[in-house]
Amino acid sequence: MHISKETRGGMAINMIMKKPVNYFVVDAFTDSAFKGNPAVVCFLDEENKRDDSWLQSLATEFNLPMTCFLIPITGSNPLDPPRFILRWFTRFVEMDICGHATLASAHVLFSNDLVGSSDIVEFATQSGILIAKRVPEEGSFLVELSLPEILSCEYNSNDVSIFSKALSGATIVDIKGTTTNSTVSKALNGVAKAASTDKIIVVLPSWESVTELQPIRDDILKCPGKMLVVTAAAPPGSAYDFISRVFGPKIGVDESPVCGSAHCALAHYWSLKMNKSDFVAYAASPRSGTLKIHCDKEKQRVLLTGKAMTVMKGSVLV
Repeated sequence: MHISKETRGGMAINMIMKKPVNYFVVDAFTDSAFKGNPAVVCFLDEENKRDDSWLQSLATEFNLPMTCFLIPITGSNPLDPPRFILRWFTRFVEMDICGHATLASAHVLFSNDLVGSSDIVEFATQSGILIAKRVPEEGSFLVELSLPEILSCEYNSNDVSIFSKALSGATIVDIKGTTTNSTVSKALNGVAKAASTDKIIVVLPSWESVTELQPIRDDILKCPGKMLVVTAAAPPGSAYDFISRVFGPKIGVDESPVCGSAHCALAHYWSLKMNKSDFVAYAASPRSGTLKIHCDKEKQRVLLTGKAMTVMKGSVLV
């Protein structure tokens, strides 16, 4: 196909006029490259905005579990922590909470000195203000996230066969739904909005039953809920308290490598079962990951702590 000189010139001018969007790809909840859960962290500003269609198209183009966008909020009190608008997109839809991409965003800000000497950064999101804290460690640092607790509740259905079928006939010892009661908070536009808690928790009898699980994608699509969270207690003597795998083909993530928001529900469930508030959790996806968790029932918050690693950076030119 022949492209005229005028058309080529117009295309070049259009690219020149648009300021590049810088991005980082970060593996979250791991200290090793190509492990944990990858997220793309993109930087926009008031002079370099994009519409929602462009944001979703870019997330689809990257084709990673989550692509997020940061816009600095200016004009705030200089004594307050730096604050950014944060939005998250899978390759299919916009999400209203995502733990691993929030951790990835904080990691990029802290490791590239983009928030000065501050050890705290705040994110204005569709699930309210989320706080990330830099936790020093010898030669490195971790990120602690404060996220809304997601309450587990009774699942009102006697038909568990649909879940067992989706999990290749696995034996199920418990099923819980999740509730939004504790997660309604102030959204970006000041209107109350609940975090996405359409998760079903399915408890299996053993660690091995989770690791050896062979899910059936087409049957998971028929199950209630947007995400199926499969979990079990760790065996005695383990370095972990519980294990999980998370499946979300309805939102474009067949299996989440490490799902932060799912652990906001798992923290509540296992705190009731184990009568404790502090956990070390293992995400048993092929990429795997580790999370330290504190469940603050009084404040209805979950603190997730983990490491991250930047694996690449670049610029979007369109």
